[in-house]
Amino acid sequence: MGRRTFEMVDLIEIYVHWFAGRSKSEIAASLGVDRGTLRKYLAPAEAAGITPGGPPMLVETDWRRLVAEWFPQVVDTTLRATTWPEIAEHRDYIVAQLGQGVTQATIHQRLRDEHGLQVSYASVKRWVAANLPEEVVRSRVTVPRPEVPAGEEAQIDYGRLGMWTDPATGTRHRVDAFVMVLACSRHMFVFPVVKMDQTAWTAAHVAAFDFFGGVPRRLVPDNLRTGVDKADLYDPKINRSYSELAVHYGTLIDPARAVKPKDKPRVERAMPYVRDSFWRGREFLSLQAMRDEAAFWSIEVAGRRTHRGLDGASPLSMFETVEAEALLPLPRKQFVLASWSTGKVGPDCHVKVGTALYSAPWRLIGQSLDARSTATMVQLFHRGELVKTHVAAQRGKRTDPGDFPEEKIAFYMRTPAWCRKTAEEVGPACVEVIAALAEGGVMFKLRQAQGILGMRDKHTPDRLEAACRKALDAGDPSYRTIKGILALGAEADPVQRPAGDGGAAAFLHGPSLLFGDALTMPTPHEQTGAPTASVSGDPAGQAAG
Repeated sequence: MGRRTFEMVDLIEIYVHWFAGRSKSEIAASLGVDRGTLRKYLAPAEAAGITPGGPPMLVETDWRRLVAEWFPQVVDTTLRATTWPEIAEHRDYIVAQLGQGVTQATIHQRLRDEHGLQVSYASVKRWVAANLPEEVVRSRVTVPRPEVPAGEEAQIDYGRLGMWTDPATGTRHRVDAFVMVLACSRHMFVFPVVKMDQTAWTAAHVAAFDFFGGVPRRLVPDNLRTGVDKADLYDPKINRSYSELAVHYGTLIDPARAVKPKDKPRVERAMPYVRDSFWRGREFLSLQAMRDEAAFWSIEVAGRRTHRGLDGASPLSMFETVEAEALLPLPRKQFVLASWSTGKVGPDCHVKVGTALYSAPWRLIGQSLDARSTATMVQLFHRGELVKTHVAAQRGKRTDPGDFPEEKIAFYMRTPAWCRKTAEEVGPACVEVIAALAEGGVMFKLRQAQGILGMRDKHTPDRLEAACRKALDAGDPSYRTIKGILALGAEADPVQRPAGDGGAAAFLHGPSLLFGDALTMPTPHEQTGAPTASVSGDPAGQAAG
């Protein structure tokens, strides 16, 4: 087994459980953390005089600051170093010691004291388990399972029921049953699902707690790396939603060991019974009708049956007389179903969450983000820090222009409304020019309007306003004409019209008729050898033509 890497969120979860007053044994069992590792991470808190429950009262931000101080390698991954190569240098010595029956704890002590190897006992154990499996003799001990106190434990599993055709759509679905059994009374709750994803998993728990009217203190689900087809339920990152559910309801998650059905015998033995008594030979009009029937069956059939493990009593009677009042009360606030996923920010500043794309700050391009999704909201986290919140979308994009560099998004932000507002800052002639362009088709002339207003970067508003006025007087309020007027410094000159050619008709022959020989004469810039702007050779001018 590879060495587990603890991230910031893992350590904060340990400290939150510990600060809430839970014992180290409970935390180790619930979070799947070796007690030696647990002691290692709790040692700085205890040394600092922090005690469960406070004072002082510590919240997540406080723990984040303390973790960064106590374990800087969690924040700066470059500080992490693997110890396995150092242990491997002593392979022959370890093999010889194991051959003589020396325990791994003693081997670690001798490596430290006699060979100067400064590594943890847990590191030695992991290295031996991964590299010397033949030399390690593992004892197999069967421990009798004690009776579980009322309200203490619920065992959870998925089991396949069969195939079902939805009468409304004709679609065939594989149906599995989420089953929760209270270990003391054996009272069970069955919740059929057609998807074994994260949302179905958490929704089934919520339905089970509502069904029982309370919450058991410990949940024993199947091991979170095996037993379900959909990997998204068992990815450690995504399982943060399961942890959120446990915190909300005040319960602990104590996963059964992989391939160890005896860790949850109550629910394992219930699955064949559910399949035979509830499912076989029955038809259902809808998934909701199936779930309603399952809840009814859980009470009236499974709940009232005589149970040998209860000395002939029924699970329902045992639940009502002993276990119901021992359960934790339901919280007043309703649990918000949330799912977690991971995605990388692309060059377009968007990350995919489900079937939609959401923008994130451009500085995070190439970085992996954790996404928390509810029915109404999507939150993006980078290394535990909230960096963006969006309204949830089924498909398409949710884009915040503020997530892009200003120089990259400027063009797309210059909408027709922006053009009109900016023109008002220049003057009435500029407003009239933009309005004239809009009459010709907003989308076709939008680039010209943007180009005209962009001339403010090189020319004063007064000059631009005068150039717009002259172009209007000439009957040609176009980007190319206004740019040419400014390039020649001719905005203050009167409009020249050839004799006999009146009004706007003169302008049908193009800017050359307006400017005369000025367009072919060298400008002051050209005379000095300095570069000058082309009147018609720019992209906006070409688009205008």
